[in-house]
Amino acid sequence: MNKIPLTIEGAEKLRAELQHLKSTERPSVIAAIAEARSHGDLSENAEYDAARERQAFIEGRIKEIELKLANAQIIDPKRLDAGGRCVFGATVDLEDQDSGDRVTYQIVGEDEADIRAGKISVNSPIARALIGKSAGDVAEVQAPAGVREYEVLEVRYG
Repeated sequence: MNKIPLTIEGAEKLRAELQHLKSTERPSVIAAIAEARSHGDLSENAEYDAARERQAFIEGRIKEIELKLANAQIIDPKRLDAGGRCVFGATVDLEDQDSGDRVTYQIVGEDEADIRAGKISVNSPIARALIGKSAGDVAEVQAPAGVREYEVLEVRYG
């Protein structure tokens, strides 16, 4: 499997979610299954079915997180020196060439992406357009409404 890029913060969040799933969610759903079983006939027991579905979701998510962490390539943005180029983990200040609006994004892994927090996935169209660019470069982003152009104002690491 390919390495999955994560920032230190993203890896810590995944570890915290894994810990929560194993220590809180898993025991809770096991108790719910036991409670539902005590009600008798399982063939018509909606509580039992719901608890088993929840258990399947939790176990699947645990496996997914464990796999991601096992294949993680953890990158500390503070230790990057990419010569001013946009790379994974970099924080980039941009100016929309049409509107003049300024935005700041950090390029992060898929699990860390949160546009409201200014974190965009490395696989997003804007991040793909930014990778390799430096301050003063213009990135063309294919958006649903057409091509948008952003000037890279500054690239920071950390």
